[in-house]
Amino acid sequence: MISTHADITATRQRAAAFAASQVTPLAALWAREGRMGLEALAAAAKAGLLGLEVPQAMGGEGLGFRAKMAMAEALAAESWDFAFSLVNTQNVAAKLARDSAPALAQLYVPALMRGERVGATALTEPGAGSDFAAIRTRATAEGDGWRLDGEKAWITNAAVADVFVTYVQTDPAQGWRGVACFLVDGTRAGFSRAPVEALSGGMAIGAGGFRLEGYRANAAEMLHPPGEAFKQAMSSVNGARTYVAGMCCAMVEKCLGVAIDYGKARSAFGRPIIANQGLRWLLADVATDLEAARLLVDKAALLVEEGADAALAAAHAKKFATRMAVARISDCMQAMGAAGLREEYPFLRHLASARVANYTDGSTEMQNERIAAITLG
Repeated sequence: MISTHADITATRQRAAAFAASQVTPLAALWAREGRMGLEALAAAAKAGLLGLEVPQAMGGEGLGFRAKMAMAEALAAESWDFAFSLVNTQNVAAKLARDSAPALAQLYVPALMRGERVGATALTEPGAGSDFAAIRTRATAEGDGWRLDGEKAWITNAAVADVFVTYVQTDPAQGWRGVACFLVDGTRAGFSRAPVEALSGGMAIGAGGFRLEGYRANAAEMLHPPGEAFKQAMSSVNGARTYVAGMCCAMVEKCLGVAIDYGKARSAFGRPIIANQGLRWLLADVATDLEAARLLVDKAALLVEEGADAALAAAHAKKFATRMAVARISDCMQAMGAAGLREEYPFLRHLASARVANYTDGSTEMQNERIAAITLG
């Protein structure tokens, strides 16, 4: 579905209001305690934020990709980690509503939209990140279903999720062509959760992993067969790279606004510090880079929503926006002097999150490989 301007504006306003009441007051606490913002999930469900892309026939809002981006950006301005966690559950709900059998969708989608269950997408493994052909988690045909064995790692929401869209290998000799996609239910036998990754920042995304040992999946739980799963995964990755880039823009915009307000209110040597040319030019550079990143993100977002080939645009957007966020959030923090270290301001939280964003859904180096492959041949 193509988002209208009204859809995007209304969703952004609704998400911003939710963030102001439910995220802003708790974001620093979540970061300080190194935990996920699960207490805000129920409120997010009531605000309709967990079913934006779910069709109206299934109780969702039937909105398009750019409306979801507006939601993610509004939340990321206050807590990138919470926004990234929430959008992953929303993505799983939307995918199951779109791609699974009706009975399977009815079993899981309403619970995901109510925030009663948490969703995640499991692609990465200890020895396989962006290299699809290196997936070793194995699906073996067994009776009228499948046996799944293997290990997944670095999965957002894995600390608490129990509904996983999981990519597994059915035939190693086929490489990426042998990869299929299954729904894995974390409440069933054969599933065990790995310890949460102890990160220096970004703990609120609940990164972790799980092991499958003799996990039994029925035939209907294969969401995409071998051959099709790779194409579906690449399409979803392009979307993820784009909204991650947009969320980085939102963090920079938030930090720039805080730095400007502080510069106007703080005086030194008889005048507001914002009057100093060095500070003005520094923040002007931030504004220029932010504008450039926004243009790249907007181009990629429209291509994703239209179902066009967004691989190059998404790689450009994510590469530039994540690099820009690390540098420019730091610049905004520097403009605040030592005051920027205070927990009441978002700089350190956003800086850590920007570093995390450089690795999610393909590192900056992987974006360079994608850009080079497409533009250089």
